[in-house]
Amino acid sequence: MSLQILSGAQVFDGERLLDGHAVLVEDGVIAAVQPDDRGLWGERIALGGGILSPAFLDLQVNGGGGLMVGGRTDLTTLQQICATHLRLGSAGILPTLITDTPAATARVIAAGIEAARSKTPGFLGLHLEGPHLDLRRKGAHDPALIRPMTAEDVARLCAAAKELPALMLTVAPEGASAEHVAALTSAGVVVSLGHSDCSYETACEAMAAGARCATHLFNAMSQLGNREPGLAGAVLDAGWSAGLIADGIHVSPATLRIALAAKTSGVFLVSDCMAFAGSDLDEIELNGRRVRRHNGRLTLEDGTLAGADLSLPQAIKVVVEQAQINPARALAMATSIPASVIGATREYGHLAAGRAAHLVHLRADWEIDAVWYAGTKI
Repeated sequence: MSLQILSGAQVFDGERLLDGHAVLVEDGVIAAVQPDDRGLWGERIALGGGILSPAFLDLQVNGGGGLMVGGRTDLTTLQQICATHLRLGSAGILPTLITDTPAATARVIAAGIEAARSKTPGFLGLHLEGPHLDLRRKGAHDPALIRPMTAEDVARLCAAAKELPALMLTVAPEGASAEHVAALTSAGVVVSLGHSDCSYETACEAMAAGARCATHLFNAMSQLGNREPGLAGAVLDAGWSAGLIADGIHVSPATLRIALAAKTSGVFLVSDCMAFAGSDLDEIELNGRRVRRHNGRLTLEDGTLAGADLSLPQAIKVVVEQAQINPARALAMATSIPASVIGATREYGHLAAGRAAHLVHLRADWEIDAVWYAGTKI
Protein backbone atom coordinates (compact mmCIF):
# COMPACT_ATOMS: atom_id res chain seq x y z
CA MET A 1 0.00 0.00 0.00
CA SER A 2 1.31 3.47 -0.85
CA LEU A 3 1.82 6.13 1.76
CA GLN A 4 -1.34 8.10 2.56
CA ILE A 5 -0.96 11.67 3.78
CA LEU A 6 -4.02 13.01 5.63
CA SER A 7 -3.79 16.77 6.03
CA GLY A 8 -5.82 19.95 6.11
CA ALA A 9 -7.44 19.45 9.54
CA GLN A 10 -6.38 19.99 13.12
CA VAL A 11 -4.91 16.77 14.49
CA PHE A 12 -5.85 15.47 17.93
CA ASP A 13 -3.18 12.98 19.00
CA GLY A 14 -4.96 11.71 22.12
CA GLU A 15 -3.76 14.56 24.33
CA ARG A 16 -3.23 17.71 22.25
CA LEU A 17 -4.76 19.51 19.31
CA LEU A 18 -2.05 20.20 16.72
CA ASP A 19 -2.24 22.78 13.95
CA GLY A 20 -0.44 22.38 10.63
CA HIS A 21 0.22 18.66 11.07
CA ALA A 22 -0.34 15.66 8.83
CA VAL A 23 -0.94 12.00 9.68
CA LEU A 24 1.00 9.56 7.52
CA VAL A 25 -0.47 6.07 7.13
CA GLU A 26 1.18 3.04 5.55
CA ASP A 27 -0.18 -0.51 5.45
CA GLY A 28 -2.89 0.33 7.97
CA VAL A 29 -0.44 1.71 10.51
CA ILE A 30 0.43 5.28 11.42
CA ALA A 31 3.89 6.01 10.05
CA ALA A 32 4.17 9.48 11.57
CA VAL A 33 2.33 12.49 12.94
CA GLN A 34 4.41 15.45 11.86
CA PRO A 35 4.29 19.03 10.59
CA ASP A 36 2.77 18.96 7.14
CA ASP A 37 5.42 18.95 4.43
CA ARG A 38 3.93 19.60 1.02
CA GLY A 39 6.97 17.88 -0.48
CA LEU A 40 5.95 14.48 0.90
CA TRP A 41 5.41 11.84 -1.78
CA GLY A 42 2.24 9.76 -1.49
CA GLU A 43 -1.53 9.80 -1.83
CA ARG A 44 -2.57 13.13 -0.34
CA ILE A 45 -6.02 13.17 1.27
CA ALA A 46 -7.22 16.74 1.79
CA LEU A 47 -9.57 16.92 4.77
CA GLY A 48 -10.75 20.52 4.35
CA GLY A 49 -10.84 21.61 7.97
CA GLY A 50 -12.34 20.04 11.08
CA ILE A 51 -10.43 17.65 13.35
CA LEU A 52 -8.70 14.35 12.63
CA SER A 53 -8.82 12.25 15.80
CA PRO A 54 -8.25 8.70 16.95
CA ALA A 55 -11.49 6.84 16.39
CA PHE A 56 -13.55 6.59 19.56
CA LEU A 57 -13.96 3.92 22.21
CA ASP A 58 -17.38 3.33 23.75
CA LEU A 59 -17.41 1.21 26.90
CA GLN A 60 -21.20 1.02 27.29
CA VAL A 61 -23.06 -0.09 24.17
CA ASN A 62 -26.31 -1.98 24.69
CA GLY A 63 -26.98 -2.41 21.00
CA GLY A 64 -27.09 -0.84 17.57
CA GLY A 65 -28.34 -1.31 14.04
CA GLY A 66 -31.65 -2.68 15.33
CA LEU A 67 -30.01 -5.33 17.53
CA MET A 68 -29.70 -5.59 21.31
CA VAL A 69 -27.18 -7.54 23.35
CA GLY A 70 -29.33 -10.17 25.04
CA GLY A 71 -30.37 -13.78 25.37
CA ARG A 72 -30.25 -14.41 21.61
CA THR A 73 -26.86 -12.81 21.03
CA ASP A 74 -24.37 -14.79 18.97
CA LEU A 75 -21.20 -13.98 17.06
CA THR A 76 -23.13 -12.54 14.12
CA THR A 77 -25.04 -10.22 16.45
CA LEU A 78 -21.83 -8.86 17.94
CA GLN A 79 -20.25 -8.47 14.51
CA GLN A 80 -23.23 -6.47 13.28
CA ILE A 81 -23.34 -4.24 16.37
CA CYS A 82 -19.61 -3.58 16.12
CA ALA A 83 -19.95 -2.76 12.41
CA THR A 84 -22.75 -0.28 13.18
CA HIS A 85 -20.60 1.54 15.72
CA LEU A 86 -17.59 1.61 13.42
CA ARG A 87 -19.73 3.68 11.05
CA LEU A 88 -20.65 5.91 14.01
CA GLY A 89 -16.98 6.60 14.70
CA SER A 90 -16.10 4.02 17.37
CA ALA A 91 -13.10 1.85 16.52
CA GLY A 92 -13.84 -0.25 19.57
CA ILE A 93 -16.80 -0.96 21.84
CA LEU A 94 -17.75 -3.06 24.83
CA PRO A 95 -21.10 -4.64 23.88
CA THR A 96 -23.11 -4.39 27.08
CA LEU A 97 -25.61 -6.82 28.55
CA ILE A 98 -28.25 -5.19 30.72
CA THR A 99 -29.42 -7.28 33.71
CA ASP A 100 -30.65 -10.63 32.38
CA THR A 101 -30.87 -14.30 33.26
CA PRO A 102 -27.85 -16.53 33.99
CA ALA A 103 -28.51 -18.33 30.69
CA ALA A 104 -28.47 -15.05 28.75
CA THR A 105 -25.28 -13.99 30.48
CA ALA A 106 -23.60 -17.28 29.62
CA ARG A 107 -24.67 -16.98 25.98
CA VAL A 108 -23.33 -13.44 25.67
CA ILE A 109 -20.01 -14.42 27.27
CA ALA A 110 -19.69 -17.37 24.87
CA ALA A 111 -20.42 -15.08 21.90
CA GLY A 112 -17.91 -12.57 23.21
CA ILE A 113 -15.18 -15.19 23.49
CA GLU A 114 -15.92 -16.26 19.91
CA ALA A 115 -15.76 -12.62 18.77
CA ALA A 116 -12.39 -12.22 20.45
CA ARG A 117 -10.99 -15.38 18.90
CA SER A 118 -12.21 -14.36 15.44
CA LYS A 119 -10.74 -10.87 15.89
CA THR A 120 -14.04 -9.14 15.13
CA PRO A 121 -13.24 -5.55 14.09
CA GLY A 122 -14.31 -3.13 16.81
CA PHE A 123 -14.77 -5.76 19.53
CA LEU A 124 -12.91 -4.79 22.71
CA GLY A 125 -14.58 -7.17 25.16
CA LEU A 126 -17.82 -7.14 27.13
CA HIS A 127 -19.56 -5.01 29.73
CA LEU A 128 -22.02 -6.83 31.99
CA GLU A 129 -24.26 -4.23 33.63
CA GLY A 130 -25.90 -6.22 36.40
CA PRO A 131 -27.63 -8.31 37.59
CA HIS A 132 -25.91 -7.70 40.96
CA LEU A 133 -27.43 -4.27 41.58
CA ASP A 134 -29.49 -2.39 44.18
CA LEU A 135 -33.24 -2.54 43.59
CA ARG A 136 -33.57 0.99 44.97
CA ARG A 137 -31.56 2.28 41.99
CA LYS A 138 -32.69 -0.22 39.35
CA GLY A 139 -33.41 2.36 36.63
CA ALA A 140 -34.72 0.51 33.56
CA HIS A 141 -33.32 -2.85 34.72
CA ASP A 142 -35.88 -5.60 35.29
CA PRO A 143 -36.29 -5.89 39.09
CA ALA A 144 -37.28 -9.55 38.78
CA LEU A 145 -33.81 -10.36 37.46
CA ILE A 146 -31.70 -8.40 39.97
CA ARG A 147 -30.01 -10.70 42.50
CA PRO A 148 -26.99 -10.91 44.83
CA MET A 149 -23.70 -12.26 43.54
CA THR A 150 -22.73 -15.81 44.50
CA ALA A 151 -19.44 -17.70 44.59
CA GLU A 152 -20.52 -19.47 41.40
CA ASP A 153 -21.00 -16.11 39.67
CA VAL A 154 -17.51 -15.02 40.72
CA ALA A 155 -15.96 -18.21 39.37
CA ARG A 156 -17.73 -17.86 36.00
CA LEU A 157 -16.78 -14.21 35.67
CA CYS A 158 -13.14 -14.82 36.57
CA ALA A 159 -13.01 -17.58 33.95
CA ALA A 160 -14.57 -15.26 31.36
CA ALA A 161 -12.03 -12.54 32.10
CA LYS A 162 -9.23 -14.91 31.07
CA GLU A 163 -10.83 -15.42 27.64
CA LEU A 164 -11.84 -11.83 26.81
CA PRO A 165 -9.67 -8.83 25.87
CA ALA A 166 -11.52 -6.83 28.52
CA LEU A 167 -14.41 -7.51 30.87
CA MET A 168 -16.14 -4.66 32.66
CA LEU A 169 -18.71 -5.47 35.31
CA THR A 170 -21.17 -3.01 36.84
CA VAL A 171 -22.16 -4.01 40.37
CA ALA A 172 -23.61 -2.35 43.44
CA PRO A 173 -21.95 -2.92 46.82
CA GLU A 174 -25.39 -4.04 47.97
CA GLY A 175 -25.21 -6.92 45.46
CA ALA A 176 -21.52 -7.83 45.55
CA SER A 177 -19.34 -7.92 48.66
CA ALA A 178 -15.87 -6.43 49.03
CA GLU A 179 -14.51 -10.00 48.90
CA HIS A 180 -16.27 -10.54 45.58
CA VAL A 181 -14.86 -7.28 44.23
CA ALA A 182 -11.33 -8.22 45.32
CA ALA A 183 -11.53 -11.64 43.66
CA LEU A 184 -12.87 -10.20 40.42
CA THR A 185 -10.26 -7.46 40.33
CA SER A 186 -7.47 -9.98 40.88
CA ALA A 187 -8.76 -11.90 37.86
CA GLY A 188 -8.53 -8.79 35.67
CA VAL A 189 -12.18 -7.70 35.70
CA VAL A 190 -12.73 -3.93 35.58
CA VAL A 191 -15.20 -3.55 38.43
CA SER A 192 -17.42 -0.49 38.10
CA LEU A 193 -19.89 0.64 40.75
CA GLY A 194 -23.34 1.67 39.64
CA HIS A 195 -27.08 1.28 40.18
CA SER A 196 -26.39 1.69 43.89
CA ASP A 197 -27.80 3.67 46.79
CA CYS A 198 -24.69 3.04 48.89
CA SER A 199 -23.08 5.50 51.27
CA TYR A 200 -19.83 7.32 50.60
CA GLU A 201 -18.08 5.06 53.14
CA THR A 202 -19.38 1.86 51.50
CA ALA A 203 -18.27 3.11 48.09
CA CYS A 204 -14.80 3.78 49.47
CA GLU A 205 -14.66 0.26 50.91
CA ALA A 206 -15.44 -1.16 47.47
CA MET A 207 -12.74 1.05 45.99
CA ALA A 208 -10.24 -0.23 48.55
CA ALA A 209 -11.20 -3.77 47.53
CA GLY A 210 -10.37 -3.03 43.87
CA ALA A 211 -13.29 -1.27 42.20
CA ARG A 212 -11.86 1.55 40.09
CA CYS A 213 -14.68 2.87 37.98
CA ALA A 214 -18.25 4.12 38.20
CA THR A 215 -21.04 3.57 35.69
CA HIS A 216 -22.87 6.59 34.23
CA LEU A 217 -21.93 9.17 36.87
CA PHE A 218 -24.98 10.70 38.66
CA ASN A 219 -27.48 8.33 37.04
CA ALA A 220 -28.92 5.49 39.15
CA MET A 221 -26.72 6.22 42.16
CA SER A 222 -26.83 7.92 45.57
CA GLN A 223 -26.31 11.64 45.03
CA LEU A 224 -23.94 14.22 46.47
CA GLY A 225 -25.54 15.77 49.55
CA ASN A 226 -24.42 18.28 52.16
CA ARG A 227 -23.93 15.62 54.88
CA GLU A 228 -23.86 12.40 52.86
CA PRO A 229 -21.66 12.52 49.75
CA GLY A 230 -23.06 9.23 48.42
CA LEU A 231 -21.60 7.28 45.52
CA ALA A 232 -21.56 10.38 43.31
CA GLY A 233 -19.51 12.22 45.92
CA ALA A 234 -17.10 9.31 46.31
CA VAL A 235 -16.48 9.31 42.56
CA LEU A 236 -15.80 13.04 42.51
CA ASP A 237 -13.57 12.85 45.59
CA ALA A 238 -11.41 9.89 44.59
CA GLY A 239 -9.11 8.91 41.75
CA TRP A 240 -11.69 6.69 40.09
CA SER A 241 -12.61 6.64 36.44
CA ALA A 242 -16.25 7.27 35.59
CA GLY A 243 -18.45 6.95 32.54
CA LEU A 244 -20.73 9.86 31.74
CA ILE A 245 -23.81 10.09 29.51
CA ALA A 246 -23.54 13.56 27.98
CA ASP A 247 -26.80 13.89 26.07
CA GLY A 248 -28.05 16.94 27.95
CA ILE A 249 -30.89 14.79 29.34
CA HIS A 250 -29.34 12.27 31.74
CA VAL A 251 -27.15 14.97 33.31
CA SER A 252 -27.77 18.69 32.96
CA PRO A 253 -25.08 20.75 31.22
CA ALA A 254 -24.53 22.75 34.43
CA THR A 255 -23.95 19.55 36.42
CA LEU A 256 -21.60 18.30 33.70
CA ARG A 257 -19.64 21.53 33.98
CA ILE A 258 -19.49 21.39 37.79
CA ALA A 259 -18.46 17.72 37.84
CA LEU A 260 -15.73 18.16 35.25
CA ALA A 261 -14.36 21.14 37.15
CA ALA A 262 -14.29 19.08 40.35
CA LYS A 263 -12.86 15.95 38.72
CA THR A 264 -10.16 16.99 36.29
CA SER A 265 -9.20 13.51 35.04
CA GLY A 266 -10.62 10.05 34.57
CA VAL A 267 -14.08 10.91 33.25
CA PHE A 268 -14.95 9.32 29.90
CA LEU A 269 -17.96 9.53 27.60
CA VAL A 270 -20.31 6.61 26.96
CA SER A 271 -23.30 6.44 24.66
CA ASP A 272 -25.33 3.93 26.71
CA CYS A 273 -27.10 3.48 23.38
CA MET A 274 -29.69 0.86 22.58
CA ALA A 275 -30.67 -0.99 19.39
CA PHE A 276 -31.88 2.37 18.03
CA ALA A 277 -28.30 3.50 17.30
CA GLY A 278 -27.66 3.66 13.58
CA SER A 279 -31.30 2.84 12.79
CA ASP A 280 -34.66 4.51 12.22
CA LEU A 281 -36.47 2.41 14.85
CA ASP A 282 -38.90 4.21 17.11
CA GLU A 283 -39.70 1.30 19.46
CA ILE A 284 -38.01 -1.87 20.76
CA GLU A 285 -38.66 -4.49 23.44
CA LEU A 286 -36.48 -4.84 26.56
CA ASN A 287 -37.18 -7.85 28.81
CA GLY A 288 -40.82 -7.83 27.67
CA ARG A 289 -41.24 -4.07 28.13
CA ARG A 290 -41.58 -1.45 25.42
CA VAL A 291 -38.90 1.20 25.01
CA ARG A 292 -39.94 4.21 22.96
CA ARG A 293 -37.80 6.74 21.10
CA HIS A 294 -39.14 10.29 21.03
CA ASN A 295 -37.42 13.68 20.77
CA GLY A 296 -33.99 12.33 21.71
CA ARG A 297 -35.27 10.31 24.70
CA LEU A 298 -35.59 6.57 25.20
CA THR A 299 -38.15 5.70 27.86
CA LEU A 300 -40.20 2.87 29.27
CA GLU A 301 -43.95 3.38 29.27
CA ASP A 302 -43.78 4.84 32.79
CA GLY A 303 -41.31 7.51 31.62
CA THR A 304 -38.17 5.89 33.09
CA LEU A 305 -35.11 6.62 30.97
CA ALA A 306 -33.96 3.43 29.24
CA GLY A 307 -30.52 4.07 27.81
CA ALA A 308 -29.70 7.02 25.60
CA ASP A 309 -30.36 8.07 22.01
CA LEU A 310 -26.77 9.18 21.65
CA SER A 311 -23.53 8.75 19.70
CA LEU A 312 -20.09 9.77 20.93
CA PRO A 313 -19.75 12.66 18.43
CA GLN A 314 -23.03 14.02 19.79
CA ALA A 315 -21.74 13.61 23.35
CA ILE A 316 -18.54 15.48 22.49
CA LYS A 317 -20.61 18.29 21.01
CA VAL A 318 -22.72 18.55 24.20
CA VAL A 319 -19.62 18.62 26.41
CA VAL A 320 -17.98 21.32 24.29
CA GLU A 321 -20.95 23.52 23.46
CA GLN A 322 -23.19 23.13 26.52
CA ALA A 323 -20.73 22.28 29.31
CA GLN A 324 -18.01 24.56 27.89
CA ILE A 325 -15.22 21.99 28.08
CA ASN A 326 -12.24 22.58 25.80
CA PRO A 327 -12.25 20.38 22.65
CA ALA A 328 -8.99 18.56 23.47
CA ARG A 329 -10.32 17.38 26.81
CA ALA A 330 -13.68 16.43 25.29
CA LEU A 331 -11.96 14.35 22.60
CA ALA A 332 -9.74 12.64 25.19
CA MET A 333 -12.93 11.64 27.03
CA ALA A 334 -13.89 9.57 23.98
CA THR A 335 -10.44 8.26 23.04
CA SER A 336 -7.37 8.05 25.28
CA ILE A 337 -9.22 7.99 28.62
CA PRO A 338 -11.50 5.00 27.89
CA ALA A 339 -8.53 3.23 26.26
CA SER A 340 -6.65 3.63 29.54
CA VAL A 341 -9.58 2.35 31.61
CA ILE A 342 -9.54 -1.04 29.86
CA GLY A 343 -5.81 -1.22 29.23
CA ALA A 344 -6.10 -0.84 25.44
CA THR A 345 -3.72 2.08 24.88
CA ARG A 346 -1.27 0.10 22.74
CA GLU A 347 -3.70 0.14 19.82
CA TYR A 348 -6.41 2.65 20.63
CA GLY A 349 -6.91 6.21 21.75
CA HIS A 350 -3.74 7.85 20.43
CA LEU A 351 -2.22 8.87 17.11
CA ALA A 352 1.48 7.97 17.05
CA ALA A 353 3.91 6.08 14.89
CA GLY A 354 3.36 2.33 15.06
CA ARG A 355 -0.28 2.54 16.20
CA ALA A 356 -3.12 1.11 14.12
CA ALA A 357 -4.63 3.81 11.89
CA HIS A 358 -8.09 3.93 13.47
CA LEU A 359 -9.17 7.46 12.61
CA VAL A 360 -12.22 9.69 12.50
CA HIS A 361 -12.53 13.03 10.73
CA LEU A 362 -14.99 15.41 12.38
CA ARG A 363 -16.41 18.46 10.68
CA ALA A 364 -16.61 21.81 12.46
CA ASP A 365 -20.18 20.95 13.58
CA TRP A 366 -18.87 17.70 15.21
CA GLU A 367 -20.59 15.52 12.62
CA ILE A 368 -18.57 12.61 11.22
CA ASP A 369 -17.08 13.19 7.79
CA ALA A 370 -15.10 9.94 7.46
CA VAL A 371 -13.92 6.92 9.48
CA TRP A 372 -10.89 4.70 8.85
CA TYR A 373 -10.28 1.34 10.53
CA ALA A 374 -6.70 0.07 10.21
CA GLY A 375 -6.22 2.53 7.39
CA THR A 376 -9.28 1.39 5.41
CA LYS A 377 -12.06 3.91 4.96
CA ILE A 378 -15.36 2.57 6.31
